[in-house]
Amino acid sequence: MFTQLLAVCFGMALLLYGGERAVDAAVALARALGLSTLLIGGTLVAVGSSIPEIATAIYGGLYGAGDFVVGHIIGSATSQITLGVGVVALLSPLELERRKVLVYGLGMIAAMAAMALVIESGTVTRVEGGALVTAYLLFVLVRVHADDDVVTIEEADYRPAHAIAWILAGFVLVAVGGHLLVTNGRALAIELGVPAFLLGLVTGLGTTIPEIVIAAIAVHRDEGDIAVGTLFGSNVTDPLFSLGLGALVGGLVIEHADTAVLANGYMLAVATIVVALFVATGGISRRAAVGCIALYAPTYLL
Repeated sequence: MFTQLLAVCFGMALLLYGGERAVDAAVALARALGLSTLLIGGTLVAVGSSIPEIATAIYGGLYGAGDFVVGHIIGSATSQITLGVGVVALLSPLELERRKVLVYGLGMIAAMAAMALVIESGTVTRVEGGALVTAYLLFVLVRVHADDDVVTIEEADYRPAHAIAWILAGFVLVAVGGHLLVTNGRALAIELGVPAFLLGLVTGLGTTIPEIVIAAIAVHRDEGDIAVGTLFGSNVTDPLFSLGLGALVGGLVIEHADTAVLANGYMLAVATIVVALFVATGGISRRAAVGCIALYAPTYLL
């Protein structure tokens, strides 16, 4: 058991470090291309920081760990929209134009609703996985096409070849970490006698750290658009792209579908509350941040 626990921790460390390195390099290249900060946060950084969830879903599909995958995605998304938003807003109140909040907020809610629909039956087929991935790609294409923010092209922090090398190295670390996390996490759950879905919730919190860290750094640098885009964008990426890729690999079977649907419903409810707060007040104050953090605890009671 101790060896499996070490392997889970080491796998998560590889996921986090590899994802962070890949994101740093990708953002530097994106800035050099003159993309807006919200678009970078909502698409590129969101996908990059979701690499741990994507890798976990793919390995879960390969090894038949559907409960673990769904729990991991719900745990990650719920912690981002509650703990992530709350912690970052405590550091500095979050502000974003209502129009932009509606675009990414409604996209996030729609993605979570789509996830609820496909997991209700207890299986996510390859066809449903393909539909989820297609929906995500369409969302990204629409956002890129509609990006109308005027930006100035900046010098990249990395040379192109250096950045590409770091992106590839990050992907390799994430792939190895995902393998260790899923295989040993599943074995550990069996040995401890705890549901794989619950273990997925816990590891989902762990792999949310990149999004929270990136958002916190962005706020510290007065890049609120990147912070909100990352937290909201990742919650579009995971229910659609991550879950969809996992299902495309081998289909997903969810043994505890009722629990998963209930947890998914709570995730959708808190996401709606946070988006409503943003729209009603134009942001998240420090007082509202405390409320967002408090919304996380009931996840485990479900």
